[in-house]
Amino acid sequence: MSAMDEAVRPRTLAVFTEWTGERYAAETALRHKAAEGGWSTVTYGQLRDRVRESGRALLGLGVAAGERVAVLAETRPEWTYTHFGVLAAGAVLVPVYPTAGEAELAWVLSDSEAVAVVCDDAAQTARVEALRGKLPGLRAVVAMDELRSLPGAAPEAELLARAAAVDPAADASIVYTSGTTGLPKGCRLTHGNLGAIQDATLPLVRGGPGDSTYLYLPLAHLLAQLIQYTTLLEGGELCYFGGRIEDVIGELAEARPTHLPSVPRLFEKLHSVVLSLAEAQEGGADRFGEAVRLGLLAAEGRLPAESREAYEAAEKSLYSLVRGAFGGRLKWALTGGAPIAPATLHFLRACGIAVFEGYGMTESAGVISLNHPAGVRYGSVGRPIEGCEVRIAEDGEVLARGPMIFPGYHANAAATAQALDPEGWLHTGDLGELDADGYLSITGRKKELIITSAGKNITPTELEFAIQRSRYVSRAVMIGDRRPHPVALITLDAEEIAAWAARESVTPDPVCPGAHPAVRALIEEAVASANATVSRPARVRAFRILAEEFTVDAGTLTPTLKLRRRAVAERYAGEIEELYAQGSARAVRAGGGDAGKPAFRRVPRQAE
Repeated sequence: MSAMDEAVRPRTLAVFTEWTGERYAAETALRHKAAEGGWSTVTYGQLRDRVRESGRALLGLGVAAGERVAVLAETRPEWTYTHFGVLAAGAVLVPVYPTAGEAELAWVLSDSEAVAVVCDDAAQTARVEALRGKLPGLRAVVAMDELRSLPGAAPEAELLARAAAVDPAADASIVYTSGTTGLPKGCRLTHGNLGAIQDATLPLVRGGPGDSTYLYLPLAHLLAQLIQYTTLLEGGELCYFGGRIEDVIGELAEARPTHLPSVPRLFEKLHSVVLSLAEAQEGGADRFGEAVRLGLLAAEGRLPAESREAYEAAEKSLYSLVRGAFGGRLKWALTGGAPIAPATLHFLRACGIAVFEGYGMTESAGVISLNHPAGVRYGSVGRPIEGCEVRIAEDGEVLARGPMIFPGYHANAAATAQALDPEGWLHTGDLGELDADGYLSITGRKKELIITSAGKNITPTELEFAIQRSRYVSRAVMIGDRRPHPVALITLDAEEIAAWAARESVTPDPVCPGAHPAVRALIEEAVASANATVSRPARVRAFRILAEEFTVDAGTLTPTLKLRRRAVAERYAGEIEELYAQGSARAVRAGGGDAGKPAFRRVPRQAE
């Protein structure tokens, strides 16, 4: 525990909904889309009762304390009932992404030794049933909508006794990592680990009755679970999205949340849409830039008196409309998992929307550092939370230690020994820096370090993120390990390219828009601008615009949308070899004199 009073949260997550139900019984806990339209609500008292029904059903299925129960479903209220029902039964939650492929699904269920799986629907149930031959320990497969009404439920007193007996040191969850370089590893997280996160973050991100958190992130992801805990601990309302990711922007205006956890893409997309609309008007881009400048000055309390009238005009034409797109009540938004474009942060801040970046990993129970209303430095991922020590190793790796650090991987002592040293320091695998005020910046991944054939060490993410600052680029991947120089594979943002093409009266090939010279020139400009921000050895000499996006289905992204670099390199091996062959041919034709120059030139915007 921190210095906070122990009454601030329940002793364990097993009694979580008993604790919240007693304190906020009549308040609205959950809000979700009703089948007939509109929104339905669930009070804290009703939430407690539904969790009890789920827990009693699991006990009726014979689930013992400490056994693993997997949940394979989309984000919805039933996920929450099942989640807390598993914990109340003294069991261990194993969340599984509904988008997981068959091999990953089989691995997670077998490695965790799950005795029961609660599935989203009949289709997911059938997927698990088809794997039964590989899962000798699996005893029950249940559809989520049917769990609470199963016959043979245990008495309520038995469930309450089981929940009360859970120790903070017991495992609450086994969360499987994304598996960017191999099979996912199961991170054991105890009730105490997750409680330490609540102790440290509750004073920083305050909320309570009357506040509403809009949740569209998958509850299989730890960040969404942490947001769920925090919202409900404070007596706020958890508002679930309707199930279609394309409806999120429209639902935000309707749901009117006060808090929004999100991946950067949502904020960057809104920024791009507004900028595109501005650029479609004569002089609109200049007016947009000036509005952002004035908004930032106002946010910093430095708006000159002579600019007040222009600022008020921008408030009516831009700032208020952007706030309205989020429902008009947003107090703060939280983002993590990937860097967010600085231009997007500036734009939202100018409009009166605070977006805070944080950093953590599953092995740290989700949080290591956090920007928050009382302490923010844009461009960093904040200062370490209370109770978490952070230091930078000699090789630049970020190390963390504290009560939130996991005890190890499930049934994988070798991996645990690699992640945790004898002094309890977690080796995150991330490279970073701490500034004089204690703010942490993440500069790359240790395993992703590229060493060229000339012996130059390059962190690819710096240039990749610089290229991705172009709103016309969705992903950039640097290739160059044991090669003479780096090259890049780039995917396009289809919507932004289409909007740009319409403005410029360009008609690119719908199947392969990157083949059009004007589109190529547009991306050349983005790459040249990015190259100018890094040292010469880290600049890419050539790039290929791919005709397809990286996807989970293709195996090039994890379920959490992290890049699988090895899979990308294997899938596009032919394209990569062509880039290097073209570079060699240019060097030969130039007599070796052009070998150090980029394979493209910067094209002025008017030439597009």
